[in-house]
Amino acid sequence: MAKVVIIGTGAVAKVGAVKCAEHPEIFSTIIIASHHLPKCEALVKEVQPKTSAEMIPYEVDAGNLEEMKTLLSKYHPDLVLHLGLPYHNLTIMEACVQEKVHYIDTAAAEPEDVNEPEFRKYYEKRCKEKGFYAYFDYPFQWAYKKRFEEAGVTAILGCGFDPGATQAYVAYAKKHEFDTIDTIDILDCNGGSNGYPFATNFNPEINLREVSSPAAYWENHTFHRVEPMTIQREYDFDGVGKKDIYLLYHEEMESLGKNYPEIKRMRFWMTFSKSYLDHMRCLEDVGLLSPKAIDYEGHKIVPIQFLKALLPDPATLGSKTVGKTNIGCIFTGKKDGKEKHYYIYNISDHQEAYKETGTQGVSYTAGVPAVCGAMMLLTKKWNKPGVYNVEEMDPDPFIDSMNHNGLPIKESYTPEMVE
Repeated sequence: MAKVVIIGTGAVAKVGAVKCAEHPEIFSTIIIASHHLPKCEALVKEVQPKTSAEMIPYEVDAGNLEEMKTLLSKYHPDLVLHLGLPYHNLTIMEACVQEKVHYIDTAAAEPEDVNEPEFRKYYEKRCKEKGFYAYFDYPFQWAYKKRFEEAGVTAILGCGFDPGATQAYVAYAKKHEFDTIDTIDILDCNGGSNGYPFATNFNPEINLREVSSPAAYWENHTFHRVEPMTIQREYDFDGVGKKDIYLLYHEEMESLGKNYPEIKRMRFWMTFSKSYLDHMRCLEDVGLLSPKAIDYEGHKIVPIQFLKALLPDPATLGSKTVGKTNIGCIFTGKKDGKEKHYYIYNISDHQEAYKETGTQGVSYTAGVPAVCGAMMLLTKKWNKPGVYNVEEMDPDPFIDSMNHNGLPIKESYTPEMVE
């Protein structure tokens, strides 16, 4: 029996609330916290009748350290499940380590203002040293490792699907299928349709930053930069069909490259339609993807935040979205001296996700692993203080939990390879 604070009230946080509520034997008290109290109250009102767990709404600015510490000192939770914006990762981690509370998030930390001088200095240095150019990475969070160890609590970083489940798939493949892994292709396919000419399946600000950043792949222990959306393949996804996939940079490659130095090449691929890319390029060309504030009639406006206000809220897409997702990892490597191929993945149905949680499949696949990670910590199946990425923990109970909570694995030993 444990108390958990869920930060956020968006679609992924809603999945987190629903799935935690399904397990009151573990999550006896669920505190829904965000800067907008009416949204917290609405989510509690929707989920409370379905669970014997106590649910509490709470208003907090997750980017304010003192407010976060007040929340934690008032309720003394066992865990903070951060399902809000990655802008607040570091502040919430600081509050957790000071108050000795476990921590889980679903994406690497990134700054809201990418032009802030200190970050910009670090960013330019990192770009030269490591070869990738996205605004999100792990070193700021890894720096908390010793402090979390000394506090006797655990932080699990990037415990969504990708990052998250995909890293558990790597750990599982190494534990059960390979002596050495040579290559990994991580494939993220959203075969769903929501009827809008242009919409993002999670926070537009984060989604569009990620997609429009320069791409990179990992090879020979370093990153190699590629212009965004310039490397494209076609792949036939089980349950979805043939889709165009594009090479991106994604944060799990950074931690996997560190923790599995044997890997010779690693790539991340995501599906996009021609219509989506045409819209995105047009928005980028006119400056609406810029995170840099501009003056408009005496007001400071951040273009990408203004665009976010114009686009459909991802939390409202559940009832409209049909089709399936397919996310997983294709491996090559050696077992007992023999070459081997292996593919582990999950297929999720958007409408099935909506029936269970009121959200579409992309939010479902991000929220369920976070709750499964929370179960691992609270039942002490993952039990070592410090700061870790998912692949550093035992994959077996985590994958078993996902199997029983809506994200069962599928496997192939003769997969189509990505050329």
